Amino acid sequence: MTKAPDCIYCQRNQQQKDIMIEICDLQVSTLFLFKEQSHEGRCIVAYKDHVKELFDLPEAERNAFMDDVCRVAKALNDTFHPAKINMGMYADTLAHLHVHIVPKYEGGFEFGGTFEMNPKRTYLTDEQYAAIIEKIKQSL
Repeated sequence: MTKAPDCIYCQRNQQQKDIMIEICDLQVSTLFLFKEQSHEGRCIVAYKDHVKELFDLPEAERNAFMDDVCRVAKALNDTFHPAKINMGMYADTLAHLHVHIVPKYEGGFEFGGTFEMNPKRTYLTDEQYAAIIEKIKQSL
């Protein structure tokens, strides 16, 4: 496995733990709950190795990664019943393949627009994070 020394997804360091909570390993990636929950259920699916772009993956790995992304998106849809699931693959400054999966709710924060990367609006208690994580795990 390729790991980068300055990558929060590779190192699983405190910086990463400050912004997300690991939920579980998937087929070729890891699922994280984004701590900022202005969009209930917002998660990140990060590829297992340090890869910069989706097109850098061999076809089988790319398909497996996208299967992981779709599995999580469906689980979030089934769990939280949003109006739409938004996905983002930006990573200009953090070159590790990952996808933000963001449930959007009609009439809710940022509905009809692009989601902010980290709006710093809604943080929960440890118990609330644990409850969300348990709901997601049950739907996977």
